[in-house]
Amino acid sequence: MKRRTNPLVVGTRGSPLALIQTDMIVQRLRELHPGQEFVVEVRHFVTEGDRSQTTNVPLAQIAGRGVFVKELEAALLDGTIDLAVHSLKDMTSDLEPGLVIAAVGLREDPRDVLVSQRQLSLAALPLGARVGSSSPRRAAQLSALRPDLRFEPIRGNVDTRIHKVQQGEYDAAVLAAAGLIRLGLAEHITEYFSPDICLPDAGQGALAVETRADDIRSRELLAMLNHKPTWAAVTAERSLLRALGGGCQVPIAAFGEIQGDHLSLRGLVASGDYQQIIRSREQGSPDDPEGLGQALAAKLRAQGADHLLRSQ
Repeated sequence: MKRRTNPLVVGTRGSPLALIQTDMIVQRLRELHPGQEFVVEVRHFVTEGDRSQTTNVPLAQIAGRGVFVKELEAALLDGTIDLAVHSLKDMTSDLEPGLVIAAVGLREDPRDVLVSQRQLSLAALPLGARVGSSSPRRAAQLSALRPDLRFEPIRGNVDTRIHKVQQGEYDAAVLAAAGLIRLGLAEHITEYFSPDICLPDAGQGALAVETRADDIRSRELLAMLNHKPTWAAVTAERSLLRALGGGCQVPIAAFGEIQGDHLSLRGLVASGDYQQIIRSREQGSPDDPEGLGQALAAKLRAQGADHLLRSQ
């Protein structure tokens, strides 16, 4: 491929985690294309989700999934930027027309984790402890283990949430392992939750690079960045989410992983009051992750998922 003569303009949110993740993608692109000399210009955007960080209102009540990506997608569509780097779990399951996810990087640890005062595990938290989490998915699953806990909204960047726990505003908080690891804050993790305990959000731990469908130069540049096993897993997860019609307000979880020659996909749907949880899993070919997600959605529906989805 010929050298770029124009700068590669990359859009990102301005949070510490977003900047680190964007730098990871840019550095990886340079490693994959050592013979090319291209100039990268990073532009910071303030999203709707960022503007609402000072409130304790759950994101699901503000605008739902996509509040951290809309401004970046608008900049892609009007040509202001060439690429946008996202935490994949923040993206809607249906992209804006004219946009594509051109690459998904190697996935970081997809698990949820607990950060607590005095390094207490979930089981050791005091009766009625306040746990910071704005995720119905997390609250539904962990309430099944500790129905006495009070799950309350928590906002702010990762370091802000940790600080709130340390200052006693919450007894603990549930966060994504990937964010703490990338920020170098893994020492604050009290407990890792296996997918059997707390099934992750669709796309959790993965970084997506979005571009315009007709931007051939960017798509060619990003092709080598795409990690195929991660791509297959998250595509199945997003297919399940799309088939169920779920967003931030609905406790839906999905986790795919390559096991030998197969792609295994687990899914979960919970009721809005967290009293009912339906789980199922399906295996299929990594070459048809979309079909696998649809198949698992049908299986969950056969178990009553539609009733739970309508109860939200």
